[in-house]
Formats: sequence, C-alpha cells, structure tokens
Amino acid sequence: MAETGLNPDADAAPPQMAELFRVFGRIGLLSFGGPAAQIALMHKELVEERGWLTEKQYLQALSFCILLPGPEAMQLATYAGWRMAGVAGGLIGGLLFVIPGAVVILALAALYAVYGNVPLAEALFLGIKATVIVIVAQALLRLGARALSGALAWALAVAAFLGLFVLQLPFPLIVIGAALIGAVAATGSASVASAPGIPLSGTLRTVALWGAIWLLPLAALWAVAPGGILAEVGLFFAKLAVVTFGGAYAVLAWMVQEVVQDFGWLTTAQMMDALGLAETTPGPLILVTEFVGFLAGVQAGGLWMGLAAALVTLWVTFAPCFLWIFAGAPYVEWIATRPRLQAALDAITAAVVGVIANLSLWFALHVVFGEVTRTGSPGGVGLWLPQAASVDIGAVLLTGLAAALMFWRRLDLLVVLPLMALAGLGWSLATGAI
Repeated sequence: MAETGLNPDADAAPPQMAELFRVFGRIGLLSFGGPAAQIALMHKELVEERGWLTEKQYLQALSFCILLPGPEAMQLATYAGWRMAGVAGGLIGGLLFVIPGAVVILALAALYAVYGNVPLAEALFLGIKATVIVIVAQALLRLGARALSGALAWALAVAAFLGLFVLQLPFPLIVIGAALIGAVAATGSASVASAPGIPLSGTLRTVALWGAIWLLPLAALWAVAPGGILAEVGLFFAKLAVVTFGGAYAVLAWMVQEVVQDFGWLTTAQMMDALGLAETTPGPLILVTEFVGFLAGVQAGGLWMGLAAALVTLWVTFAPCFLWIFAGAPYVEWIATRPRLQAALDAITAAVVGVIANLSLWFALHVVFGEVTRTGSPGGVGLWLPQAASVDIGAVLLTGLAAALMFWRRLDLLVVLPLMALAGLGWSLATGAI
C-alpha cells in the first residue's frame, strides 16, 4: 500500500486505471476558470462524489501544493492520482489536467501567429483585454481577503508591490525574502507527527530520476545549439518553473518584463492577448508560457520552429511538477505539522497579494492608455506613468462593462469572455476602427 500511494483512509475502493482516465480526463476538459474553480471541481469529483480522498487529505495536499512552485491545481491532480495508483496514477492525473488546454492553446497560438494582426482580431481582443483587467483585480481581492490578516502580512504585501513597481526587484528575490521573514517570525510548536518511513535513498533516487527527465533534454539542446532560440526558451522557462509561487498571476509581471523588455520575443500587446487566450481555455493559466514560447519560435524560424519551442516550453514548465510531487508526496502529512513551513507559505501568499497588485496596475495602464513610459534609469528606481492624452475611451468603457458583468451581474467567466469579445467588436465597428 505504501509503495503505490493508495489511499488507506477513504471509504471508496481503489479505482481501476480506466476509471482514473475517465475521471481525470473529465477534470481536464472541464478545468476552466482558474485555480479556484479547478480546485473546487476536483473537490467535488474526488472527495464529495467518489470519496477517493478524505477532506483532511485533500486540504493537506492542497496546502502542500500551494507551497510548491508551479500550478497548484495541476500538482493537486497529480498528487490525487498518486494516492490512487502511485506514479502511474500521478502521471494520469497530471497529464490529463494539462493536455486538453495545451492542445487548444497551440491551435489558438498558430491561428494568432497567422491572423493575429488583422483588424477583426484586434477588435475582438480589445474586449478580452478589458476583461483581463477585471479578472486580475478579482483575483487580487479574493486573495487579499484571505491572506492579509495581520500587520506583517500587510507589510509584506506593500513591500512586494513597491519592490516590483518602483524598484523592479527580481521576482525570485521577493519570494525568497518573504519566505525567510515568515519562517523567522513563526510562532507555535510543531504537532506530534513522525516522519514517514521512506528511506532517504528512495527520495534521492526519485529526485535524480525526475531531475534528469526535466533537465537532460535542455542540456542536449544547449550542447547542440548553445544560444539558439530553443535553448534560450528552455532555459528561461525552466528558471521560471522554479519560482512560480502563488500561481500564474504572481509571476506574470516578471515574465512580461523579461519576455518583452529583455528578450524582445513578444510585444506588450501580444502578452495581453496571450493572457486573454489562456483565460478562455481549460487547464492551468501558466499554459500562457506555451503561447509565449510558440510566438518566440515563430519569430526566430517560422511555424515549425514555433511548434518546437512550444513543446520545449511545455516540457520544462511541467516536468518539474512531477518531480516536486513524486519526491514530496510521501511527506505531505508530516509537512502539514511544521509551523515554520506553514508560516513561510503564509508569508509568500501575503507577498503575492502585492505582486498581483503590481500586475493589475501594470495591465490596466497598458490597456487604458496608448502610451506608458517608465521614469528613472532602466532597471532602477522609477514609476510607470501614462500619457493622459493617450487614454483609450473604448478600453475604459469596456473595462467598466466587464466589471459590471462580473461583480454586479456575477456572470460566469465563460459567458463574460465571448460577450466582451463581441462588445469590443461592436465598439470598433461603431467608431470606424474596422
């Protein structure tokens, strides 16, 4: 039982592989709406309807996955599969969560690369970009209400915001700093819970195996074509995979800075379009990296290079998720009893509120204003300041409409996005933009 990871406490009998495929395939196809909706869907499917996990097991696993870098919902699916059927079950849970959205994103990215600059597409994306502002603001409010419960949490959130928006500090530095502050400030004693009877050698073998699966293809790309686009894309997104704490929203601002300003793979407008597309598809929002990798490859060498870059991006982004889960899953129940680890997680979550606040303001400025410039020296202290005369009235009105639909009418995101795309088209037609 311990070797396979089967759940000894839940009431239901262990499922057959065919049932695992069916259930996790259903979760993957229905996983719209971001991590909150995805986590709720998995709770319904795995805890409420089938009893494959108990409530306690589910919450402990969720806390563990939030602590890890990478998409927490995908890693939760991987952990749930591992509990049911070991490594094979974990692969089923994780891969089926990602593959449907990855296929859709690849198709949309190819269409965007060919047709993305036509006026009709730009008109549709105007409404989607306005909706993205509201989506990110909504994520900020929800996370802030849960995470900012004391003076230290507020201080970490404000410091993270200023560190990114004013000082342009590296995102990994903010995450590491918040975790250290939280761990040092922790109070309370550890609960009584013995470490699982897993030999250290077994954990090290798991780390070595999945570390090699993750990094050896990247090393091969670098050996064959050092400095080539595939090696550059792979190295960048492998680094991003290690620091993606707090979900995709938290790391997007840093990714945008690197992708747009440093590498020049995409423009700011294309990054906004990428996020809008990722919001409309199933799977983790971090699949936006696949879109970025594809366009970077297209820019360097056409559609086939784009396909190769997209595959490299997917590999280095999601392979480490299996490393974290398969190495750490046997320790989940023990980790949940460590107060300093929990305090570090809480501190990271508080800092992520400030990170998302930075992202929300940055997105809003670049959608609502045609010209936004940064004061100060590159990479130093400064502010993003818009040119008042460049305000886009249509973007302002569409953002207000999206806010009304989501906050007042409380419509589902899958309803709001197509409505807003049509609203953007209607505005462009009315103003003669197309």
